Amino acid sequence: MKKLLSLTAAAAVLAAAGVAGASAIQSREVLRIVGSSTVFPFTTAVAENFGAKTRYATPVVESTGTGGGMNLFCAGVGMSHPDITGASRRMKVSEYRRCQDNGVTDITEIMIGFDGIVIGNAIQSPQAELDRRSLYLALAAEIPAPVDAQGNALVTESGALLPGASFSQVAGYSCETIVANPHTRWSDIDPALPNVTIEVYGPPPTSGTRDAFVELAMHYGAEEVDCLHEMAASDGDRFEAIASRIREDGRWIDSGENDNTIVQTLANTPTAFGIFGYSFLEQNADRIQGATVGGIEPEYDAIAEGEYPISRSMYVYVKNQHADVVPGLREYVTEFTSEEAWGPFGYLAERGLIALTDTHRAEEAASARALTPMDGPPVE
Repeated sequence: MKKLLSLTAAAAVLAAAGVAGASAIQSREVLRIVGSSTVFPFTTAVAENFGAKTRYATPVVESTGTGGGMNLFCAGVGMSHPDITGASRRMKVSEYRRCQDNGVTDITEIMIGFDGIVIGNAIQSPQAELDRRSLYLALAAEIPAPVDAQGNALVTESGALLPGASFSQVAGYSCETIVANPHTRWSDIDPALPNVTIEVYGPPPTSGTRDAFVELAMHYGAEEVDCLHEMAASDGDRFEAIASRIREDGRWIDSGENDNTIVQTLANTPTAFGIFGYSFLEQNADRIQGATVGGIEPEYDAIAEGEYPISRSMYVYVKNQHADVVPGLREYVTEFTSEEAWGPFGYLAERGLIALTDTHRAEEAASARALTPMDGPPVE
């Protein structure tokens, strides 16, 4: 009888939420969490502590990538859809609208802390000293044509060096011609960089880490090329297209949503680099190291204070329409926003989470525990 009443209550709540059809209503006694591979260690750690400390079952946590998690989260309300998703960037306006269109109309956004995006390599290799301009010139699919001191192009539009030309002659870049990225070695960009093949293992297009890397590294790096800086002011759409597209000629290798795979690859490939969240560097410091970016080490304090150039906020999104249907959702949010978990000396700090300030944490905790809904699409 108790279970029958529970299902009846669930049916009423879901019907009120606008779920079409009885097929959406199923019994589920465990929280389901999806989302970012970078946020995954944090949602998992909270799930394990939550399961150990409370009367509720340990939540099921899946690493689907930020984009994949948003697709699942925004697909609808009901027991076949996840309750929470983690994101290594803020929800996009298009994702918010998709949620609304599918009846996911009551969402709480929780900023959980900060993370740095690391460009790492094997611990036995020399530590690299990079900047965002070099990252753009190494990893963009297309770049302005390299030119010599007289302004003459040194490569063809397909990116091949012209007869007699070499990268040692590069004096600048011309946006009059946009060419396929001609750089095959880091030293092609700057003789001070390693004289090794450009080989970077990074997250796929569904990843929030990749989105953040494009915005924080590629875009800023492109603006440090003189003619692209001018283009950003005069033709923003063209600039974004040139600055955003990552090369697909084998220099960048998509490595799936599991950052541990990248770490293992780097340990076995001394000349390669990988892109991943700071927490994975923290957990694998015996095998990999982070490059400096603009002379700044990817360290806790530098990220927390905004000095490290490739830093971003991380989020958790809660489907409030499931709060009275799936047991433990409110309590999981309370555990996540406890000082024991996300405080500067909490167990998530041991996993690499960089805490919000005391005041910001208190504000986020109050909003999260009240399940305060978003009042409109995020500002991009």
